[in-house]
Amino acid sequence: MGRWICCLCSRAADPLMLLLVLALGCNPSTAAAAAAASPSVPHVKPSYSFGRTFLGLDKCNACIGTSICKKFFKEEIRFDTWLSSHLKLPPSSLLSYSGNYTDDAKSWRLVDITRLTSKYQHDRADKRICTSLLRTRSCSLERALRRTQRFQKWLRAKRLTPDLVQGLPSPLLRCPSQRLLDRIVRRYAEVPDAGSIYMDHLTDRDKLRLLYTLAVNSHPILLQIFPDVEGWPFPRYLGSCGRLLVSASTRPLRDFFGAAPEVAADLALQLLAVLRSMATNDLNYFFYFTHVDAGTFGVFSNGHLFIRDASTLGVIDKEEAGSQLIDGQQEYKDIFSCLTVDCQSALVPCDSIRDQHSLVMVCQDLLPKLLSGKFLSPVQESIDAFLERCARGLADGGGGASEAMAELAGILKPLRSCDSRFAYRYPDCRYSDKY
Repeated sequence: MGRWICCLCSRAADPLMLLLVLALGCNPSTAAAAAAASPSVPHVKPSYSFGRTFLGLDKCNACIGTSICKKFFKEEIRFDTWLSSHLKLPPSSLLSYSGNYTDDAKSWRLVDITRLTSKYQHDRADKRICTSLLRTRSCSLERALRRTQRFQKWLRAKRLTPDLVQGLPSPLLRCPSQRLLDRIVRRYAEVPDAGSIYMDHLTDRDKLRLLYTLAVNSHPILLQIFPDVEGWPFPRYLGSCGRLLVSASTRPLRDFFGAAPEVAADLALQLLAVLRSMATNDLNYFFYFTHVDAGTFGVFSNGHLFIRDASTLGVIDKEEAGSQLIDGQQEYKDIFSCLTVDCQSALVPCDSIRDQHSLVMVCQDLLPKLLSGKFLSPVQESIDAFLERCARGLADGGGGASEAMAELAGILKPLRSCDSRFAYRYPDCRYSDKY
């Protein structure tokens, strides 16, 4: 009995060994061999040492939200590149991370884990809040922001109205209609009981998180209010924790600039289709880009192209155009106007946006990198001539954006192929010209 108790105590720190000792007797070598040969028993492994600072939870409620924090702490979200034996966290200086996400611990899918802005920009904005509002180098961000005139107006408000978002730098709010603002409140996914256009279901904490997100980067808000399940060309929003948001994974378009001609043609056609849906849709919202680059669009593993970064998207409500703020009313500035941008930066006036605005940007910055030098004559010459005319603003070609996109689509459609590389439309493309 003494030997049994001694052995039991010596192995008590290892739950797996303890079970095997009880089952097999007190032979350490026998128990150790059984432990090594038993794949059905889970092995004890190190865990991520998640810190509030890495996630940005120490900054809440000057953050996005907390809807997905449990999955981080339960290790149901793991950083893809850092799955080492020590499970160390990646550097906090990066803007985005590749990760894996599970709901059942068996099947995993790729996700993008992204910050609203760089850590440097976040730190600079935090210091600006403290120095400008409280005249100190460090402070409670929540206490400082709660004292602002704008947030006090938010606390009293029953409904999100255009005057509450005046001067915020997001292109989304450059021309805000009441219909768009109601949609933001109704679809806000960081609260459990969304669905009303009134803000009664938002706590003071929720209001500050929403205001902070709109002031820093409206990308997660756009993913929430125009979800992919309703056909909008955005990756799925999965939730947030502190200052990190999690969404479905896409590869940036820059990874495909050297793709085969048929792949390039397919992606260019999808890009045109996205622009067309952004200009003409059932809800009568007109979306336009204030900037595009090689990371604005992304491609899912099935070949489907989506908008990967919605932070530079503006929205004009074609149903309530007359009720939107005129540009002169946007001159109101406060700390929320200057968290990540220069307070003096000029935004594009709403009434200056033409229907070909985004198409011209894409012709200037993306389509040449995707399509140049890919095809034989005379097809390549036709593509190059169109892109040159489009990049100049389509002024000498007549017609608008719709006609221009139809012209380029007519050149590209015969160039794409139908095979398993294009899983988003295969095998349907074998039976219908629609795909």
